[in-house]
Amino acid sequence: MWSEVTAAAEAAVDDVDISSLPAAMRTLDTAALPAMARAVGRAGPFRPGIRRSGDQIADRVRVAPRHRWLLGRWLTVLCEEGLLQRDPDTGLFHALHPVRRRDVDEAAATVPGAAAALGYPAEIGDFFVAALADAPKLLADELAVQTLLFRDGELAAADGAYRDNVINRYLNAAAGRILHAEARRRAPLRVLELGAGVGGTTTAAVAGLAGFDVDYLFTDVSQFFLDAGRHRFGDSLRYAIADINARLVPGPFDVVLAANVLHNATHIGRLLDRLHAVLAPGGLLVVIESCREHYQALTSMQFLMSPREGMPRPGTDDVRAGTDRIFLTRDEWLGQLAAHGFRTEIELPEPTSPLTALAQHVFTARSSTDEQG
Repeated sequence: MWSEVTAAAEAAVDDVDISSLPAAMRTLDTAALPAMARAVGRAGPFRPGIRRSGDQIADRVRVAPRHRWLLGRWLTVLCEEGLLQRDPDTGLFHALHPVRRRDVDEAAATVPGAAAALGYPAEIGDFFVAALADAPKLLADELAVQTLLFRDGELAAADGAYRDNVINRYLNAAAGRILHAEARRRAPLRVLELGAGVGGTTTAAVAGLAGFDVDYLFTDVSQFFLDAGRHRFGDSLRYAIADINARLVPGPFDVVLAANVLHNATHIGRLLDRLHAVLAPGGLLVVIESCREHYQALTSMQFLMSPREGMPRPGTDDVRAGTDRIFLTRDEWLGQLAAHGFRTEIELPEPTSPLTALAQHVFTARSSTDEQG
């Protein structure tokens, strides 16, 4: 199956010079840094001798409590990129590189071209630029990122994030071929899609399953996305609310498809145990995930990952504990899947591919036939 899946994924992007993608990704990441530094600089001048804790910066910038983890990631990134210093003994921040409004604007001007090179439509480039301009308001929760992403209720920007770009064309094509091969192997097929969202991966999955006897359950935590899915796919699918951090819909299922959703688990290990339980023996888990943070996403899409007030944040007591990270690394995914009763079969893109610079992967993992907790 590996060779046919790889061939389908590569065919989906054969019109793209993928060797140019790492540079475009770096441009997109770098463009976010001045906006981060400018927002942090609102905490007041970091003159020589002045040091501040992350909480002090958050207070002065008026960061909403639910977004403080995100500011923590910004501070870490700014230190890693040499724009901010952190005292190794006290953990206090100092020596912020000064950033002018013009620096933010000049960096933002590079975003549309870099986004286009990565295959994003104009709407997603506009979304990224708007998020950079409104970074302080987003941090303060004075502006919801959904307002920028779903302007006038339109899905074009979200489609651009999850479907209409090079890496997602590649990964979604792989997912569609994986489901096609699984249907050949064991149809009739019972499929559960978690966090289906705007249906970017669903479109490829449904195409791959065409002509097979399939019961497909499209789920999301939001009724908005169920309505959008029903409008797009009609009555050929079933629809239900499902929250990965609560009780999953009852199985068994032959395939669970989860594209860009499992990182939202409050505890990834417990979620994988629940997924194992709803899969039929030998069932297939198909996962699409980012395996590192992109700076541009830190200033935009990742605001969607802040929990509601009083709710737990993903990863606070699992393998991500103590890091403020949302995304697991590739090695963490492989380790967690193995530890919770899954045998990895496919992982793409290949390690030597330029697409690895985009740090999004598809994993397929077969559940063991033993009972899992």
